[in-house]
Amino acid sequence: MYINITDSETTDNKGGSSALVHYLDKENRINLAKQQEYWFNQERSNILSDEVRPAIDNNIAKLSKGDAKFFLVNISPSQKEITYLKEKYGEDCAKEQLKAYASSIMDEYARNFKRPGIESGKDLLWFGKLENYRYYSHKDPEVKQGLKKRGDRKEGEQMHVQVIVSRKDITNKIKLSPMNKSKGSNTEHSKKMGQFDRSAFKSSGERLFDDKFDFERGLTETFRYANAQKKGGLDERIALQAEKQNQESVRKSRPAEQQGRKTIVDKLSISLLDKSKPSVGLLERESKTNLPDLLSQASDNLLQPLLGNPNKSDSAPLLPRKKGKRRKGMGL
Repeated sequence: MYINITDSETTDNKGGSSALVHYLDKENRINLAKQQEYWFNQERSNILSDEVRPAIDNNIAKLSKGDAKFFLVNISPSQKEITYLKEKYGEDCAKEQLKAYASSIMDEYARNFKRPGIESGKDLLWFGKLENYRYYSHKDPEVKQGLKKRGDRKEGEQMHVQVIVSRKDITNKIKLSPMNKSKGSNTEHSKKMGQFDRSAFKSSGERLFDDKFDFERGLTETFRYANAQKKGGLDERIALQAEKQNQESVRKSRPAEQQGRKTIVDKLSISLLDKSKPSVGLLERESKTNLPDLLSQASDNLLQPLLGNPNKSDSAPLLPRKKGKRRKGMGL
């Protein structure tokens, strides 16, 4: 499970949300004949883009010109996790389950601030959008090598959710920034400014998926393992290696029937992974472990360039838009 919060030091999320909302609606524009994917939040599942933009852009009381107005939470299951959901619930129900999971993720997001009055996703102003595909950008190795074209759809299971969440809470009174590096060590600062532990947030999202869907995650597939390989000390890595061996021993001692069910899902997932040839992520390169999509580059390749310079880096095909008076902020 890859969960990331996108922010940029440029003017991407310092202005209006129009360009980002327009970008995340791309599948609806491309596939006009198919069932449209509406925006959703903790209360509704049929929200239109025309509601999302003004809600986010008007919830900015007392924010300065240079303040971030919103953030983007990328919730991307691995191909193995998506396969598991579809095997368990079926194609359509898997989508609804992922949306419900995203709503629970926003509960975790809210609680991570440890601020009075911010207890769940209902205290936030956020809108989620499920996307079925990802597209190659000019940064992908396949495009650089001439094997794929910019804008081509990526193979394999690519279903994921993008969430736009306002910097201000739903009452438009409390500032909430997941870029706050305080983890509670300074009590007075945390009471005044809040806190946000991004590592704890990512780990909680992973545990939530496993508990909610009864998913068995190998140790090497966890954020804790990948993070330790990148940032942990020698003692921590040795301890994790011992834990990994113990986990494998327990798995091998299970009844053959249980192992058989898991093997079916694993084989299907491996087949999809081989077919899609996903890009290798940062932690995957450094840890040299088989981490399925732990650091998927899709969000960085598509969304980060879009936010910083949307005209040059939007890798998904977009329909022409009418020319009009240029507006400040982000625009496509």
